[in-house]
Amino acid sequence: MASAGNDFGYCWAVTAFFRFTEGETEEQADFNAAEVLTAVLAQRIEDGDTIPLPQEAQGRPVAVPDAPVQAALLLHFARQGHTLSELARAMGTSWPAVQRLMKPGNPTLKQLERAAAALGKRLVLSLE
Repeated sequence: MASAGNDFGYCWAVTAFFRFTEGETEEQADFNAAEVLTAVLAQRIEDGDTIPLPQEAQGRPVAVPDAPVQAALLLHFARQGHTLSELARAMGTSWPAVQRLMKPGNPTLKQLERAAAALGKRLVLSLE
């Protein structure tokens, strides 16, 4: 949730994770909020911690994690109830390969993210 600008700039509260960030401009605060969200989610994925489901924006600004974290989250939530071994078999690949997919950092996604940024866009992933 972002607060309005004042003499001190703009402030974001990433309430689901009890983290705060700020910036001198709204754009800087938005960027910093996305960075905080990315870092917190990446660490939770790495640690195997619980990750709350996203909440509806309800007209509030939205911070979005980077593409590698989005991909890891999509796989995390999509595979609920299935083991990594089951997923590996279904994909026709190895368990270590699937384990790597479950963590942020896939170079192909980074390349796509860089290309999207170069085009002034944001990479958004979804599974349907």
